[in-house]
Amino acid sequence: MPTANFLFFTTVLFYATISATTPEIESLIDFKANVRDPLGALDTWNTSTPSAPCDWRGVVCSAGRVHELRLPRLALSGRLTSRISELSRLRKLNLHNNNFNGSIPVTLSQCTLLRVVYLQNNYFTGGLPPAIGNLTNLLLLNVANNLLSGEIAGNVLSTVRFLDVSSNALSGNIPANLSAASQIQLLNLSFNSFSGGIPPVIGSFQKLEYLFLDSNRLYGTLPSAIANCSSLIQFTADDNLLEGLIPASIGDLPNLEVLSLSGNAFSGSIPASLLLNSVSSVIIVKLGFNAFTRLVKPPNQATFSRSIQVLDLHENHINDVFPLWLTNLHTLTRLDLSGNLISGNLPAEIGNLLNLVELKVANNLISGEIPKEIEKCSLLNVLDLEGNKFSGPVPDIFGGLTNLQFLSLGRNRFHGSIPPSMASLSELTSLNLSNNKLEGALPSELAQLRNLTSLNLSNNNFSGNFSIIVGGLSGLTELNMSGCRFSGEFPAAVVNLRSLSVLDLSKQRLSGELPVELFGLPNLKVVALEGNEFSGDVPEGFSSLTSLQHLNLSSNAFSGDIPGVYGFLSSLVVLSLSDNRITNSIPAALGNLTNLEVLELGGNLLTGSIPVTLSQLSHLKRLYLNHNRLTGEIPESLSKLSNLSDLDLSSNKLTGEIPASLSTIPNMKHLNLSRNDLEGEIPKTLGSRFTDPSVFELNNRLCGKPSKRNCKKKMSSRKKKLILLICLAAGGGLLLLISCCGYVFLLLRWRRKLSKMGKSGEVKKPSPTRGSSGRDTSSGGENGPPKIVFFKNKITYSDALEATRQFDEENVLSRGTFGLLFKASFADGTVLSIRRLPDTSVPEATFQREAESLGKVKHRNLTVLRGYFASRSDNVRLLVYDYMPNGNLATLLQEASHQDGHVLNWPMRHLIALGIARGLAFIHSIPMVHGDIKPQNILFDADFEAHISDFGLNKLTVPTQAEPSTSTTASPVGTLGYVAPEATLAGEMTKEADVYSYGVVLLEILTGKNPVMFNHDEDIVKWVKRQLQRGQISELLEPGLLELDPESSEWEEFLLGLKVGLLCTTSDPNDRPSMSDVVFMLEGCRVGPDMPSSADPTSLPSPI
Repeated sequence: MPTANFLFFTTVLFYATISATTPEIESLIDFKANVRDPLGALDTWNTSTPSAPCDWRGVVCSAGRVHELRLPRLALSGRLTSRISELSRLRKLNLHNNNFNGSIPVTLSQCTLLRVVYLQNNYFTGGLPPAIGNLTNLLLLNVANNLLSGEIAGNVLSTVRFLDVSSNALSGNIPANLSAASQIQLLNLSFNSFSGGIPPVIGSFQKLEYLFLDSNRLYGTLPSAIANCSSLIQFTADDNLLEGLIPASIGDLPNLEVLSLSGNAFSGSIPASLLLNSVSSVIIVKLGFNAFTRLVKPPNQATFSRSIQVLDLHENHINDVFPLWLTNLHTLTRLDLSGNLISGNLPAEIGNLLNLVELKVANNLISGEIPKEIEKCSLLNVLDLEGNKFSGPVPDIFGGLTNLQFLSLGRNRFHGSIPPSMASLSELTSLNLSNNKLEGALPSELAQLRNLTSLNLSNNNFSGNFSIIVGGLSGLTELNMSGCRFSGEFPAAVVNLRSLSVLDLSKQRLSGELPVELFGLPNLKVVALEGNEFSGDVPEGFSSLTSLQHLNLSSNAFSGDIPGVYGFLSSLVVLSLSDNRITNSIPAALGNLTNLEVLELGGNLLTGSIPVTLSQLSHLKRLYLNHNRLTGEIPESLSKLSNLSDLDLSSNKLTGEIPASLSTIPNMKHLNLSRNDLEGEIPKTLGSRFTDPSVFELNNRLCGKPSKRNCKKKMSSRKKKLILLICLAAGGGLLLLISCCGYVFLLLRWRRKLSKMGKSGEVKKPSPTRGSSGRDTSSGGENGPPKIVFFKNKITYSDALEATRQFDEENVLSRGTFGLLFKASFADGTVLSIRRLPDTSVPEATFQREAESLGKVKHRNLTVLRGYFASRSDNVRLLVYDYMPNGNLATLLQEASHQDGHVLNWPMRHLIALGIARGLAFIHSIPMVHGDIKPQNILFDADFEAHISDFGLNKLTVPTQAEPSTSTTASPVGTLGYVAPEATLAGEMTKEADVYSYGVVLLEILTGKNPVMFNHDEDIVKWVKRQLQRGQISELLEPGLLELDPESSEWEEFLLGLKVGLLCTTSDPNDRPSMSDVVFMLEGCRVGPDMPSSADPTSLPSPI
């Protein structure tokens, strides 16, 4: 009997286990289905395996149930399945260092036995689910280095011991209910956007060992309660906005080893308790980039820290003599006091710091000689004394500093020669002795510094030849000998330095031609040879240095042409050839240097005109072409150089007027157009920006402010003005009388014609011999009354007049640059839209040809042309379209904002955006450019399907300015607020400009913000980017979209829409996607049931 009971119990337990693991298997299979597995790590996940799922890779079981999912560093991507909750016995989830995206599923909170969660180093978005606080067994949560945003809401985990949310975009205040996490040992909130103060409740964390708050926006003072964290080992809060004093009690924390508060606004004194406590365990103190003013001098009987190793106080306001008592901190290995106002001498007691590895006191006011006792610091790797007032000879102390790797004595007052003992610094990699008063020949022993990579001896008074010494330093990457008064030819040994990337031999007395071997140094990035006496043609060889970024050959005696092959130096940032003897024209190929920021060609003998191609240098900040013999006009296209700050075209032979567009360069601060032959009036906007007359002086035919020459008045006397006024009045009156008579005559004649046309009825369908369009559109004659040419129907012009009530004002649907659009209601119930074009100079034949062509353009997202009318006698031009009963997008968005957005839900907005994109992509494929994409030109049919209007009309008429009632201001190349910046400057529209306008419309659809309402310093693109950078995505939502669930697919679609809008509005037109790419991205987001992408968009029925 006991045996039977045992078998029964075992059987029941077996089947219970099998049934319990079935949901877990399904959950894991769903996990696999939702991820991309490029490495095949989940290939073993097969339900047919004997012990599924316990024998699958990464799945750890206990008693037949999944206890751990361990899949780190496997390049997995995709969304984390919401069915993770079915792993009800899960205790550890380890998915770190993968490519998971989407939000962290809320259902994870149902795994109530979870103790450890590793999700760091992925691409999770959205907020941290508040329900995570329900995991009462959770000990460790690490979601660092993801894309999480929003505030930390919900209950703080009371059992958690390790919480790491660093390197995300979380914002808001640090949660005040952190006190619930009384067991926490590590809290890492660094590299987010948390704001507010540090809550004093942190002081209640008696077990807290590690606290990281770096790189947030925290402000206020440091709460003294933090000194109650008796277990604290490491506390860092770098790069915040904290201020005030550091509590002195913080130095009494018994276990504190690291304190780092750099990059804040702390002030006052540095607490002595950090350095004077003999039982302190503090090892590292970093307080750089603050506003501390002094170090408190300790009492005579003070005991000093026996643990401190790193003391970093650089870039503060410490204004005192060198603190002698610091030399009692015998355990110091790194001391950085640079960037303060420390004065006095460097004390001899510095030699007591026998463990010192780095000593940095640069950029202070320390004077006197370097104490010889520093030689005792034999472990020194770094000695930085640059930028002080040290004087005397360079001490012969280097025999004992054989571990030195970095030595900087520049910008002091040393004199004499370089001591030969420097040759003993066999480990030295960087030597800086620049800007002193050193003299004499360079010691030959320097050639023994075989590990040297950087040598800066500039601005001293050396003599002799340095070629032999430098030639032995084969590892040099940086060589700066500027301003050392060396003479002779180019040092031949330099061409053997194959690793050289920076070469500065400027301001010497070197002469002759440059050796060809110089152009074979493959790593050269900076070449500065200005201020010498080099001659010969401008070397073409520099064009072979593809990594070259800085080339300065100015103030030499180079001649010949500027090599056109310099246009291949794609990495070049600075090109300076000024003050030489260079002749001929500026090569147009320089316009290919797309990264160029400085172009200096002044002081030469250049001729010809300024190449228009220079306007392609979009990064250019400084352009000097002064003191040459340039002719021609100043190119209008220079206004495209939006980053230009300095422009000097003075002392040339330039002619013509000053382009008014120069005043549109936003960053220009210095301008010189003097000493040319310019003429005309100085553009008012330019004259108001640059009020110094010297900017325009010695241009004898220039006038207007700020020059002292007034422009000639058109009227020289009051008498001439009066005569002209009388003549104009008389002529105007006569013209008015003739016009009135003509108007009455034409009106009477037109009425007679209308009465005849009304009696004649409809015209017959055009003969097939004339084509389906019936091209004969003349008035009267053998063909009967005037006809409207329809592609599939027949309506007379008199019918159109009756349908619009003689084009009555009440039937006007819209006004724009291409005339008025009327609603036409015909007797049989048909409703159409008829556009009456303004007076035009386009010939009738041209109009018919272009209208016929436009009538063939058909797409479901375009307003298709159904017919047209052209009259020879009255110059009347009509275009007939389908009637769009639901108005335009501008009105729809305005109504939506007045009704809290409920008129336009997310699916509708998405379909509208997709419809516009499809229509515009079709226009571009014809190919054709729209030129004025804006909400007023997006119309809706009865089903609220979007149709782009006003395309192709520029070939049918000469556009007129919109009437004052128009809601937006039309420019010649689009509408302000929607037009691309480059289109405004160039005055022409392109497909890329259409894409920009679409991007603005897309952002308006998503956010509800009208682009026209922004000021000159901000536009909708900048506003969206700023909100995203701040993590304030909710600010971008139209009120009607606030109910979007951040966990839903619609939220992801909204974010994708924002990304597409920003892609379309990038400043560089070449970086914008094509409209077909935009359609692809938006269709990937959602394909609406009413707008199948596979539908034939050209087969549209006509309502007539």
